[in-house]
Amino acid sequence: MKNILKYLIVSCCFFLLSCTKVIEVDLATAEPKLVIDASIDWVKGTTGNAQKIKLSTTTGYYSTVFPTVSGADIVITTAANTVFSFIENPGTGEYSCSNFHPVIGETYTLKVVLNGEIYTATETCMGVPDIENKIEQNNTGGFGGDEVEIKYYYQDNGNEENHYLHRIVSPVSTFPDYKAKDDEKSQGKLMQEYFSDKELKAGDKINIRLYGISKRYYDYFRKLLAAAGAGNGPFQTAPGSVRGNIINQTHFSNFAYGYFRLSEVAAKDYTIQ
Repeated sequence: MKNILKYLIVSCCFFLLSCTKVIEVDLATAEPKLVIDASIDWVKGTTGNAQKIKLSTTTGYYSTVFPTVSGADIVITTAANTVFSFIENPGTGEYSCSNFHPVIGETYTLKVVLNGEIYTATETCMGVPDIENKIEQNNTGGFGGDEVEIKYYYQDNGNEENHYLHRIVSPVSTFPDYKAKDDEKSQGKLMQEYFSDKELKAGDKINIRLYGISKRYYDYFRKLLAAAGAGNGPFQTAPGSVRGNIINQTHFSNFAYGYFRLSEVAAKDYTIQ
């Protein structure tokens, strides 16, 4: 009887293993929508003249390729009516400008004309403090004390309300690590931010970027992070849709995804010791 019982248990195990199968749910795919990636980044120490805007469309849940969009006319205009044209590298959906002039506090308007429809957005170029030269490393950091942790600082401007976007690129992360932060509880103080990972080792190079962002973009990005889910990059496939500040002036309901943002950027590299 014991042998028969053992045989039945083993047989059931093999049956369950043989039935293991990856199932892809047949999800309905909505009509593709335009995605406008209009992130103007002015890295400190550069002129900020070279800028790019990318156009693509949404795609199916399981697709890893986002179709590019060609044939658009794109300009950014200042309040004084100075016009900067973005010209496509043919067939790439990537539109470039080589003479853009970023000014902190200046208001800019984006205009994209595509297939007879006009998309617009208005935003202000936001400044950002420097990242302090003092970066601290703790080899027993993280919640469990088993991670290599770095801490960096930046000085908040106490005369205004500020919002920041942090981006960390490391060799141990598949996607950049993002965090949006405000100065509500740190007005005018020396602010600090952390990054840690147990896989970091001596010689690994970390790239830190700190962006000045508007309150409106801060709110948008936090929703984007929430939609992407904990532990996922904000630009991966998200379970929900988050609309930005771009409006279709021709057909309001045919909106585009994406955001028009202008940021001064502080960048610093750090090598793990």
